[in-house]
Amino acid sequence: MNNIILKIQADLDSIKKQDKDFEYWSARELMIVLGYVKWQKFIEVIEKAKDACKTSGYIVGDHFIHAGKMVLTGSTAQRQIEDILLTRYACYLIAQNGDSRKPQIALSQTYFASQTRRQELLDQREYEDKRLETRGKLKETEKKIERTIYERGIRLPVEFATFKNRHIEALYGGLSTVDLRKKRNIPKGRALADFDTHVELKAKDFSLAMTDHNIKEKNLKGLPQLSNEVIANSKATRKTLLSRNIIPENLKSEEDLEKIEQKRRRELKELSNKI
Repeated sequence: MNNIILKIQADLDSIKKQDKDFEYWSARELMIVLGYVKWQKFIEVIEKAKDACKTSGYIVGDHFIHAGKMVLTGSTAQRQIEDILLTRYACYLIAQNGDSRKPQIALSQTYFASQTRRQELLDQREYEDKRLETRGKLKETEKKIERTIYERGIRLPVEFATFKNRHIEALYGGLSTVDLRKKRNIPKGRALADFDTHVELKAKDFSLAMTDHNIKEKNLKGLPQLSNEVIANSKATRKTLLSRNIIPENLKSEEDLEKIEQKRRRELKELSNKI
């Protein structure tokens, strides 16, 4: 059995194609590996897989890409036949909807399930890295603008709090820091940004960076002028988000970045212990 599993894995790996960041399989080649002889029979399985893709909420055309394939019909003659380029997820759905009596189908289900899960973990880690990096950049921007507004008349803690709250209210459609913390069940004393999506972190960084620039360019001073500037830039950023159907206050809070950082430190420690 182990030899059969290894052969299926090797066969599926051998027909995998890579075009820059796009990984795909040819339906014509996959058909043979999965034990199908007739294209029309395999198309029936593909159609079931498409239905499952649609039911799962994915765009079918993103995972099943129709294409032509040239084949030899004689010593020199060629003709084009129908082919479909399949993503890993499409292959997984095909395996799930294939003839379970075929041993190749059962083995390919395991192969694509494990490959899909592995990619999900890689994608998750990449997204976490992006959040960590952007959170670090936002912290630097926050420190920078705090120095700027301190130099221009904001000195009292209540004034700093007011300035920050104006930024949040303008970006989140009138919701205050307290409102947003309550809506997202964020613990008291923790920074909202540690639970932000990547797009929120980018939006906050952009609006505050614009504010810092304009305060200096316009030589603004005092809480009223500085507050008006951060409100204007935060509203402009919100308008851009809304134009792309992103409603900031409706986004869900994500995993605590402090916990992700702790997890990364543990991983580094475990790795260093193995070296």
